[in-house]
Amino acid sequence: MPVITLTTEWQGFDYYSGVLKGKLAKLCPDITVIDNATGLPPFNIQHSAFVVRNTFHHFPDGSIHIICIQSEYHKDNPHLLVEAHGHFFIAADNGIFNLILNSEPDRIIRLDENKEEAAHGELGIFANAASAIATGKKIEDIGNAVDSLNEKVPIRATIEEGAISGSIIFIDSYGNVISNITRDVFTRVFKKKRFRIAVRSNTNSIDHISNSYNSEIIGDLLAIFNSLDLLEIGLNGTDASELLSLQVGDVVRVDVPGSDKKPGTLF
Repeated sequence: MPVITLTTEWQGFDYYSGVLKGKLAKLCPDITVIDNATGLPPFNIQHSAFVVRNTFHHFPDGSIHIICIQSEYHKDNPHLLVEAHGHFFIAADNGIFNLILNSEPDRIIRLDENKEEAAHGELGIFANAASAIATGKKIEDIGNAVDSLNEKVPIRATIEEGAISGSIIFIDSYGNVISNITRDVFTRVFKKKRFRIAVRSNTNSIDHISNSYNSEIIGDLLAIFNSLDLLEIGLNGTDASELLSLQVGDVVRVDVPGSDKKPGTLF
């Protein structure tokens, strides 16, 4: 049996989650509904896409992912059901699908043909679409097929001459900051070369890659490649984003250190 996951910008005290879960319980009472992530930053499509992109494939094939992020109906951002990678995604077409999938979907179905209802009833529309898929209805019978999605361009690191310029794209619950610099890009530029990782300025710099947080002294600034193979910066045992005043969008730069710096090497 498929599962239905919920990714929302709602806090625990909001009633919206109860409305959506109640509708799903009525429409498909035997289906498991799982909170994937709640309380995400409101209207932050990039942040939410990062969460869904890195979690959906851990759920069984055929899972249905309802994404309530800036989900109110707008004529330019209709409600869609998208099939891709063996999963189904339901959300407003505000650019989030492109950021999650990073590839062409298999099928796209427009859900909100009743514009008056859609303007106020996205929770009902999302629940109806999810329950239809969960109970075996064919995707083409749920709405009208369309052939394109609104696109948002993901923020990628750039390779310059002997350097990589990236940025912070996510801050986790511990205050660790995740950059858009991949292990592959890092290795291609700095394999067996000296490097310095600077976060927002050269004042916060790192000259080696750690194996884990606990391999460094408490309070030390460190860099690791996390489970997503992205360069992550943190302070062992404390909140790096707060202490260093780091925010999403701040620059992370990797270059060759000057003579006043002790070089580090990845290998």
